[in-house]
Amino acid sequence: MSQLGMILSVQNLSKSFAGRLLFSGVSFGIDEGDRIGLVGPNGAGKSTLLKILAQELKSDEGTVVSKRGLKIGYLPQNPSFQKGETIFSALLKKSKDPDHDFAKAYEWMAKLELSKFGEDFLATDLSGGWQKRLALGAELLVEPDLLLLDEPTNHLDVHQILWLENYLSEAPFALLTITHDRLFLQRVSNQIMDLDPKNPDFLFSMKGEYADYLENKESLLAAQQEKEKVLKNTYRRELEWLRRGAQARQTKQKARIERTGDLKENVSETIERNRNQKAGIHFGDLGRSPKKLLEITDLKIQYGEKVLFENFSFLVTPQTRLALLGDNGVGKSSLIRAIMGEEVPKEGKINKADGLQIAYFEQNRQTLDPQKSLLRNLVSDGDYVDCRGEYIFAKSYLERFLFKPQQMDVPVKQLSGGEQSRLRIAQLMLQKAQVLILDEPTNDLDVQTLTVLEEALNNFNGAVILVTHDRFFMDQVAQDILSFTPDNNGLSRLDLFKGYLQWENWDREFQKNKDQKQSKVIKNMEFSSGTDVSMPSSDSVKSIRLSNKEKYELENIESNIQKQEAELEKLKSDLADPLMSTQVQKVIELSEKISKNQTQLDQMYERWAFLEKRQKGEL
Repeated sequence: MSQLGMILSVQNLSKSFAGRLLFSGVSFGIDEGDRIGLVGPNGAGKSTLLKILAQELKSDEGTVVSKRGLKIGYLPQNPSFQKGETIFSALLKKSKDPDHDFAKAYEWMAKLELSKFGEDFLATDLSGGWQKRLALGAELLVEPDLLLLDEPTNHLDVHQILWLENYLSEAPFALLTITHDRLFLQRVSNQIMDLDPKNPDFLFSMKGEYADYLENKESLLAAQQEKEKVLKNTYRRELEWLRRGAQARQTKQKARIERTGDLKENVSETIERNRNQKAGIHFGDLGRSPKKLLEITDLKIQYGEKVLFENFSFLVTPQTRLALLGDNGVGKSSLIRAIMGEEVPKEGKINKADGLQIAYFEQNRQTLDPQKSLLRNLVSDGDYVDCRGEYIFAKSYLERFLFKPQQMDVPVKQLSGGEQSRLRIAQLMLQKAQVLILDEPTNDLDVQTLTVLEEALNNFNGAVILVTHDRFFMDQVAQDILSFTPDNNGLSRLDLFKGYLQWENWDREFQKNKDQKQSKVIKNMEFSSGTDVSMPSSDSVKSIRLSNKEKYELENIESNIQKQEAELEKLKSDLADPLMSTQVQKVIELSEKISKNQTQLDQMYERWAFLEKRQKGEL
């Protein structure tokens, strides 16, 4: 990394926790304008690294050197506030001159939509999402040069996440963010740092988008697998030489024997680094289920005079994969409580199949007893669990979820958020249920575990009803997205969409039209599973003729594409060269070039199609 514009430098950082090495020899720099996404598996030390940079924790070894006068802002995963602290005082608590900055506090109250609570509203009375927004405002008010964010999207609703994405993507300061929200990473980051024990020197860093990182990470892992194969072959040859009884009298032979010992350690280290551990999440086969699990008819939810939604009908079948999307307080939780029988609707009815069983993942994991051990949260006494008719040793069952033997007697309150989520999923897997209702199951889970959970839900032969802020996860699991959009009186209209991006495009137009008071309100919508819902259409776009510049571009775009394709084939040929198998850095560089070339090529094809449609008057 170039020293030009560098604001913070990290050299050979190491940290252990409770006798376990988190990372060692980590080095990197942060430049002005960097927007870095920090990713990696649970337990790799990402939050610890952030705390070290924020000077809230000391490293065991290494140095952190910052530019003189550098102002660092830090938003922890779960911000806390003092008793009696108001919204206004919380916004100003980082200010060195509150009397001078009080106008900024009012400005940030307005920007963050905190004004509706009032400046004297107690910070501790805010919900988790609003507390996170308030804590962010306190950091932004002092205008940091570098902002450190730990899981900023947790507990935020979808519009808050969209606001944060837009703000951070144009922010004037450098940014380092821990998040498992893959769409957030793609939209905000211009560099990815991957902290993972599998990586050489623990840290793998590259400029570019999250999608570019995924391709390069795959190439890195492939190169490491190839390295493991080469080391194993070399070690095998050295062992064969030793077993032939070679005399170890000469210095050269002694050196060879010593090298064999080093090779053994290197092979063991490489095998351990390449080991791919995945949580064993599988909800099992329920056999045949009724075609109708739940039938919701003309449902109306009302509290006092306030109606949240009405005239809602929906059929839940074993094939249902439904995600509920909307801001806090629009009725998502009320619908879930009504389905579970915990709330009586004002009107309408919910018919359930005979003997229907529902398993529920609650957002705050209240089912877990924080005082009891990991093992006793799974089984109150005894040593075995009944997993769909098969009795399994409880500790072995927990090891499927990547828990180590030494963790079995640890109180749940000492587990990380991701570990608590894995434990709650392990509990759910022991329940025989035809319907899974999951309220924010993705909080604190790493990307690898999220991927396994996605696969498990897609293979489940019962119904899934999901609430999540992870939009990528939502799109991978849900076939239908039920959107809750409240009007000025708080009455939510319910619209059905076939994907998150379809909803986002519609919502962008809806919000714009709403501001202009030109929205077309659709009331009393009734849906059934598999029903196609027509989208509210925007005004048709008039055909625009090509400019002279666009005509020239269209005439030459085909030949430019051919050149781009030839360059791409050359790069792929270079990567396929057998000599590359031992040149890890070269493999990474070539993979990065291939990724960028392919992205440019895709954009050129999209541009070609667009210009041709414009020429034909189709746009």
